[in-house]
Amino acid sequence: MKKLALCVALAVMATGAVAKEWKTVRIGVDASYPPFESKAASGQMVGFDVDLTRALCAKMNVRCVWVEQDFDGMIPALKGRKFDMIVSSLTVTDQRRAQIDFSDKLFDAPTRMIAKAGSPLLPTAGSLKGKTIGVEQGSTQETYAKAYWQPNGVNVVTYQNQDQVYADLTSGRLDAALQDEVQANAGFLKTPRGKGFAWAGPEVKDPKTLGDGTAIGVRKDDSDLRTMLNQALAQIHQDGTFNRLEKQYFDLDIYSSH
Repeated sequence: MKKLALCVALAVMATGAVAKEWKTVRIGVDASYPPFESKAASGQMVGFDVDLTRALCAKMNVRCVWVEQDFDGMIPALKGRKFDMIVSSLTVTDQRRAQIDFSDKLFDAPTRMIAKAGSPLLPTAGSLKGKTIGVEQGSTQETYAKAYWQPNGVNVVTYQNQDQVYADLTSGRLDAALQDEVQANAGFLKTPRGKGFAWAGPEVKDPKTLGDGTAIGVRKDDSDLRTMLNQALAQIHQDGTFNRLEKQYFDLDIYSSH
């Protein structure tokens, strides 16, 4: 019996050594995307995604640590274990699914183009031929514009972060910019720097490149973390936390806005 008990004890110890106990979760974030994620003057990370993640970490009983990362390097950095999950308005696409796993949906991510108010431009290759359009590097909008517009005479310029796109749009170096509709509405059009700009044409749809909604990205071998995230997500929807945060930042339902 003693021998058996020892074997059981050793088996338990071996299992414990393999199983990952999540006490601290490092979160990759591109802090140039208000109102989802940005940096306050104090240096503190702020925004809807940030508050949402804090709520999720509280439910999972883990400590959140933010790690800044340019958006185009997010997935390589996650796979390289620089952090444990991506919470940065990351759209779910088949191309990304081949590399990493995703949590359940966080919110919808419609894509729309912005140009000067009154501009006749439409988000089509024909309308944009000879024009210069800005997109964030590594975004689904970059993938879309390079797949459908660039081969048809549209000059697509990529930027390291979304702030740089808006800077060149307002200075006149760009004819238009293509980005996430919810972020552009609250983070640009409704701010002083967005004055004189407006939506140019309807929402752009293409499931192949633009995907379907955003989620939290995790490594494929961290299925336990993904399970914890999905349980926490269900809890914050159930107890009203998601709705409370949504109303704090937006004037529309971002979970199923379309």
